[in-house]
Amino acid sequence: MLALTRKKGESIMVGDDVEIVVLDWRGEQIKLGIIAPKSIPIHRKEIYEQIHAENKKAMISGDISDLKNIALTPKKSQPE
Repeated sequence: MLALTRKKGESIMVGDDVEIVVLDWRGEQIKLGIIAPKSIPIHRKEIYEQIHAENKKAMISGDISDLKNIALTPKKSQPE
């Protein structure tokens, strides 16, 4: 882990496209601003872990019944 010391208004760069700015701090809380391309998802860690747990649960359940129904349903012919 890299540990850096920053003051209010200072920032760090992650790669070429992500900037993390220290906006404020009060007691034990720090407010960060993140400047990044919209294509980069940004989540608090607990939300990130929740998303991954749900994705893993969905993969493990193997419930593909909806996909089977879609694949087995004949397509309606298009009017000419």
